[in-house]
Amino acid sequence: MEKQLQIAGHKINFVEAGSGDKGVILLPGALGTAWTDFKPQIEHLPTLLPNHKIIAWDPPGYGKSRPPDKDFGVDFYEKDAEAAASLMEKIGFRSFSVVGWSDGGITGLIMAGRKPSLVDKLVIWGSNAYITPKEAGMFENIRDVSKWSARMREPMEKVYGTEGFPKIWSAWVDGMINMYKQRNGDICREVLDKIRAPTFILHGAKDPMIVPEHVPYLQNSIADTDLHVFVDGKHNIHLKYAEEFNKLVSDFIKK
Repeated sequence: MEKQLQIAGHKINFVEAGSGDKGVILLPGALGTAWTDFKPQIEHLPTLLPNHKIIAWDPPGYGKSRPPDKDFGVDFYEKDAEAAASLMEKIGFRSFSVVGWSDGGITGLIMAGRKPSLVDKLVIWGSNAYITPKEAGMFENIRDVSKWSARMREPMEKVYGTEGFPKIWSAWVDGMINMYKQRNGDICREVLDKIRAPTFILHGAKDPMIVPEHVPYLQNSIADTDLHVFVDGKHNIHLKYAEEFNKLVSDFIKK
């Protein structure tokens, strides 16, 4: 069921699935929405987590949580973390679990570090607490979406249009490059030692979007972590290996 709420002046669109009294929020990746990023989770996690209500949102400035389009200032992850926490509190959860992919995982790290009493369990994959020089160069290399495969472009073009998608993607790249330059690559290192929630890091060993050093860095910086590696996985392990992924995540949240 799709719903909307006003959060900090934004119209926030979200999907609600399941009917449990505990909460889980799914946080999508860059430009992602509830349905582009989490269809297998929305459809199957309610069965695996019958005591939980699953919330998947379109972050402010993405998908149906527009207008306006997103402002990619160097603090946009912090703003998303505040908005996600406010959304879950407005829905009625005093605490909840967080499941975040890529950019959504960064948002989850910040939320769990800044508001530790809110987050029961944290699940992240494809995420990083800082930007390396190699990654800054990679952002520039993937700026031109006309070089992407049609399969990669199509879901985003459906959401943003064939003209709108290149513009908002380029704005995201600008935001990341500015963060790299203005904050010396730091995204959220300072919050990691404040995270109290048990944290499950999943990782695709062949993920081309993050350098491998991020996984041990997060493990060493967060007090309580588990790790599962998909040996042949890339960036979208939750879609490619949806059944196994959902089982791992639901088992962790139920522990």
